[in-house]
Amino acid sequence: MSGLLSRRRAALLLAVLPAVRAGAAGVASVTIDNFTFTPAVLTVAPGTRVVWINRDDIPHTVVSDARPPAFRSHALDTDDTFEVVFDRPGRWGYFCALHAHMQGTILVR
Repeated sequence: MSGLLSRRRAALLLAVLPAVRAGAAGVASVTIDNFTFTPAVLTVAPGTRVVWINRDDIPHTVVSDARPPAFRSHALDTDDTFEVVFDRPGRWGYFCALHAHMQGTILVR
């Protein structure tokens, strides 16, 4: 039960973090809701940990569009999270493998 409470506390914390730009390396979040990644484009500093949280009522995934994929989540149920630390500058596209029209981009600058 404490794991579930910790996960919900973490989800609440992520909901109030700035989601558009992480200044210095830190934490930034992307919300998955209504078949959309929000923000669709997130700009962060190198070393930033990006956390995706699924607020939808169906599963979604987060998969890098690089070949081979640089990162790949398992199916995220409601309130599940997935995180990646982006250490190198560049453009990192991603999509939901279950709903390919869902796409997003992480810009590391």
